Amino acid sequence: MLKHQQINMENLAHLESEELWGHRWGYADTGFVIDADTREVRLTGSRYELCGYSMPYLVPYLEWGLEVALDTQNLRPEVQEKPIAPPRKNELFCQAIADQFPSHVYSFEDAVRLRHSHGQTSAGEVLTVMYGALPRGVDMVFFCESDQDAETLLKLAIQHDVCLIPYGGGTSVSAALTLPEAEQRMMVAVNTRRMNKVEWIDTENMQVCAQAGITGTQLEAALREVGFTCGHEPDSMELSTLGGWISTNASGMKKNRYGNIEDIVENITLLTPGGLICQQISPPRMSMGMQLQQLLFGSEGNLGLITKAVLRIRPLPEVQAHASLVFPSFDRGVAFLRALSQTNFLPSSVRLVDNKQFQFGQALRAAETKKKQLQNQAKFFYLHKILKFKPLEMVAATLVMEGSTAEVEYQQRSLNQLAKQFGGISGGATNGKRGYNLTFAIAYIRDFLTSLNILGETFETSVPWSQINAVVDNVRAEIQVQHQKYNLPGKPFLSCRISQVYQTGVCIYFMNGFYAKGVENSEDILHHIDIALRQVILDHGGSISHHHGVGKLRKRFLKDMVSPTSLQMLSKIKDANDPTNVFGIRNGILGLAPETLSPEAVQEELLSTP
Repeated sequence: MLKHQQINMENLAHLESEELWGHRWGYADTGFVIDADTREVRLTGSRYELCGYSMPYLVPYLEWGLEVALDTQNLRPEVQEKPIAPPRKNELFCQAIADQFPSHVYSFEDAVRLRHSHGQTSAGEVLTVMYGALPRGVDMVFFCESDQDAETLLKLAIQHDVCLIPYGGGTSVSAALTLPEAEQRMMVAVNTRRMNKVEWIDTENMQVCAQAGITGTQLEAALREVGFTCGHEPDSMELSTLGGWISTNASGMKKNRYGNIEDIVENITLLTPGGLICQQISPPRMSMGMQLQQLLFGSEGNLGLITKAVLRIRPLPEVQAHASLVFPSFDRGVAFLRALSQTNFLPSSVRLVDNKQFQFGQALRAAETKKKQLQNQAKFFYLHKILKFKPLEMVAATLVMEGSTAEVEYQQRSLNQLAKQFGGISGGATNGKRGYNLTFAIAYIRDFLTSLNILGETFETSVPWSQINAVVDNVRAEIQVQHQKYNLPGKPFLSCRISQVYQTGVCIYFMNGFYAKGVENSEDILHHIDIALRQVILDHGGSISHHHGVGKLRKRFLKDMVSPTSLQMLSKIKDANDPTNVFGIRNGILGLAPETLSPEAVQEELLSTP
């Protein structure tokens, strides 16, 4: 007999009532602001360690890195009355919705529709909303509250030929939520955030069943109440949902201990036009021939609506400890990670930032007191005069260790010993914790930089150990080529970090940007630079994505990943279960129309993707 424990979600209600920005990233009480006169920057709110103090070094760092003078007196004005086209209404469908559902579960309001018409891709989505107008918006937003709601909605959509767009946290950065402009049918965004319940926890078999709209923060809070954790911590865990993690094949910062999402999820329930897809049981593992469930990871809203999933859980760790290491160069840091990947003391999380990101972290600190200045001068003397670390070459790694006291102590000793072999020294636990937590706050920086006319994007890839230098070096070279090609002011910004370590390689996470004031069509330029850098990555052995997914942003590169026949098979699976393309978001390859199923047509479709 399973020991299912019901969770009182009312105790967690505060987690779902906090207001979001809507179009920009994150919570409305949090954002970087600048004093135009002093040029000091501050992060509002109180959610993160960065909040509440002035940062006098950030603007000088940006000016140094971009070789431009920033105008802090005249920030880029945001469009206040953001336009959206009137909804295209399928009147029979709308009447059926009104007949069968209360008014609070659907909306035609312009502001609500606009918020559900894009994700968080910088070029083409956020920048367009903030400073222009989207070419197309969803026509209705439906707030799904139960399995029955979802089933009734799907039935009506099939009956009236309406297109459904699954929508979770809205955090996609791959243009997966960009609406297909060619779609002529009424489009309905299906918001799953009200389906955010933990249905049961089985403490004996170490499983949890949760609805697809639950966020990472909500899930962890519910599990923590009974002494457990899922351990999946993506950068977006406060906002992204379980359904979104599955549909993008996501990865979390602590994957070394808990696994990626495909290692954590044991059973998925997907509602499709052909019926429910799920396993009847959720065993630890089974061999039952081909398992359709594996196709649901990375399905990106093309196959149906994920309504719930069963995940593995683990007891809360007895001890959690942070640490940091400083290395004289990026190459030394990479060599340390490669050696670490072959050991038995890999920490829950380990991330290596290059020199640019290392300096960026320093630029986010508060103004130094006299005592702090003296302390930093002593550190500088030790690092640069005694150890001979060069200020423009040194890098840092942040680590999180979890487990029993003995396990964590063993990791700490072993990690420090291994680091010494590669010239690394301890940077302290405080810096390690600050570096790890910085991830959640730093996502807000993009929208602030845009107000300063700095446009940027992030992109990631997985790379074999042998190709790390080739990928990083050639991306650095290509960003210079692109900067000159478009005659952009100053110099480009490019930094990277290694955010995940595997036995055979790593995940590299890049950030690039440029100063765009006075540059015409700057959003288009940002998009084209992103494409060029992605091609360089593929040319030198990197993957199309590590955890962000394909969406529409990277669809053109699928031809480099798998054979045409593989793409054809995936398209036929889509067509067999959704012949009228009810779930018509058209991400990756699975949005192709039935008449384009030949390998040749698949190739042509990919090559024509903008």
